Amino acid sequence: MTYHVIYDGNCNLCVTLVQLLENLDQGQQFQYIPMQNQTELNRFGVTSTDCEQGMILIDGNNPQRRWQGSDAAEEIGNLLPAGDLFVGAYRALPGLKWAGDRIYEQVRDNRYQWFGQRSSTYNSAYSSCESCQQN
Repeated sequence: MTYHVIYDGNCNLCVTLVQLLENLDQGQQFQYIPMQNQTELNRFGVTSTDCEQGMILIDGNNPQRRWQGSDAAEEIGNLLPAGDLFVGAYRALPGLKWAGDRIYEQVRDNRYQWFGQRSSTYNSAYSSCESCQQN
């Protein structure tokens, strides 16, 4: 099964996390689309307003099935080997999911100020876009 991860290709933190995921997954489950690639966003019916709410994970077999923001991060964790154990524990602890959601929102809204912005958009070697080239 393939999942499409839509991420901010201009955000240093986002790109670092995508690169970590690339190293862990090696393109087995995840393909990546930068939010700056309007052609690919259009293909999945994702708007710039959608992107303002954070990363998006789309089920490649059922594109209407999608997760956004911290829910997307959690679902990616669930899909990694043994990740479901950590995500399950995280969700089970009272108040931790709520706090995690608020922290995600703060990081999302301040990512350029806190982590910096790239001078060019990062395109993954494991892109779902045929015309994208790795930077």
